[in-house]
Amino acid sequence: MNEMFSIAGKVAVVTGGSGVLGSNIARGFLQAGAKVFIIGAHQDKVDGMIKELESLGEVAGKACNVLDVDSLHKVKDEILSHWGQIDILINAAGGNIPGGTLTPEQTFFDMKVADLSKVVDLNLYGSVYPCLVFGEVMAKNGKGSIVNVSSMASFSAITRVPGYSIAKSGIEIFTKWLATEMAQKFNEQIRVNAIAPGFFIGNQNRAVLINPDGSLTDRSKKVIAKTPMGRFGNISELNGAVQFLCSDAASFVTGIVMPIDGGFSAFSGV
Repeated sequence: MNEMFSIAGKVAVVTGGSGVLGSNIARGFLQAGAKVFIIGAHQDKVDGMIKELESLGEVAGKACNVLDVDSLHKVKDEILSHWGQIDILINAAGGNIPGGTLTPEQTFFDMKVADLSKVVDLNLYGSVYPCLVFGEVMAKNGKGSIVNVSSMASFSAITRVPGYSIAKSGIEIFTKWLATEMAQKFNEQIRVNAIAPGFFIGNQNRAVLINPDGSLTDRSKKVIAKTPMGRFGNISELNGAVQFLCSDAASFVTGIVMPIDGGFSAFSGV
């Protein structure tokens, strides 16, 4: 492989690393020769993921609440003690919660404030706080790459997910803001970007996209109709873009939000 695209030997922290999106990125990083530290909400799931991935390379992890800055600092110290550096931060923690998604019959005014707050906190501050902690290591070292996770919900209005949409829109401007901050006040070799995945089938959205008999729901049919490639994505199709953003091949790329969506964001539907 061309060395400019290599991430071999780099230490990557992956929040949400025991989830579908985060574990997929962690797997791809290990296969590319990076060392990976997984952060997840539950230790048993983190341990299970480490066991699943350990044959691929150097992987460690710990349960940590990404909304608890003190706990994040303790994990940071553990990583630095173990590997001595942090080169990459992937903020994959997030996702919707049942109370944060409106049913087809509900309106915005039926949304419970507590559920709205939970969704916004997890999907916005769940990336901001790790940037505060692990990004500071990069600021001191003068190099590093941060990749946040946005969504198609920030490109145009997607019904039924108001809190998620608000949070992911916040992630986009935060990515641009932090990219500017890092380059101007610290070092141009610290880059901050985001990916905006299109539609992938996962545990969180399976019920709204796939019927019990395996057929597409009405919502799925609308998604496919607006996706020029005419299909859902495979979760592994995120890996190339993420690794590119973390490699020297993207040395002049910062502050962008990269859609990985089969053309969904490009197509008007007409």
